Amino acid sequence: MAEKIAFTKMHGVGNDFVIVDGRDSNDHDWSALAVEMCDRHMGIGADGLIILERTLFADLMMRMYNPDGTPDVCGNGLRCVARYAVEEGIVNKDILYIGTLAGVRRAQLHRDESGQIVAITVSMGQPQFEPASIPMHVAQEPVIDFPLEVMPGETLLITALSTGTTHAVTFVPELPDDERFLAISPLVERHPLFPERTSLMWCVLEAPNVLSMRIWERGAGETWGCGTGACAAAVAAVLKNCASPNVPITVRSKGGELIVRWCPGAEIEMTGPAERVYRGFYPLCQ
Repeated sequence: MAEKIAFTKMHGVGNDFVIVDGRDSNDHDWSALAVEMCDRHMGIGADGLIILERTLFADLMMRMYNPDGTPDVCGNGLRCVARYAVEEGIVNKDILYIGTLAGVRRAQLHRDESGQIVAITVSMGQPQFEPASIPMHVAQEPVIDFPLEVMPGETLLITALSTGTTHAVTFVPELPDDERFLAISPLVERHPLFPERTSLMWCVLEAPNVLSMRIWERGAGETWGCGTGACAAAVAAVLKNCASPNVPITVRSKGGELIVRWCPGAEIEMTGPAERVYRGFYPLCQ
């Protein structure tokens, strides 16, 4: 019989993940399996595969792979992992520490009067603005409103930074339609100035401290939510004086709302939901 991998499907504001407890099964090619399992036609379908592992430096380690198999960091996935770990009894406390490729992150679960988990706040670390840390091949620091030539006659003003993974944020009067979004976003993702590619957050300032965005994630394409991207958008809004520091900033996307708080010199905090969708078993080809 073919070997089967137990998994749980979860999402945070529509950003969906396949989560596998891999603490006792590290002999798989998770990068290749991410390509299989995340495929929305031939696999389970997800924006990423998350593997849980043991570590000496935190309560557990999460490794996230994009649908193209590349490793990455994910804020919505971080909240999903926190809820999964507590509900599965891996961690028996409502404040836990999770290892990521960007370092150890703190997660705190919030419950209602009946004890149900209603939201999770995660520490996302300090944003990085140095071009080498983004990374981006420019001399400007911080990278605010950099005129990025996407194609002849098409230039976007880009604010670039890393929130554990690279992001480019552009503020526009209105969110792009499908034609513009699908034409421009992949060109920004693979622009030569971004040696490791980049995600692109198209953002509109809807009201003071309220942003809406459309998301193109490197290695995944359009997603309904992006936690690291929401953090990058909020930080960019503060840098551009479009939002106030150290107050909640609401970031809306197709999948829902996240609340981000950041003050220069401090770590970013993000609060939002994490929901279980279903459990299942994925058969491995022999």
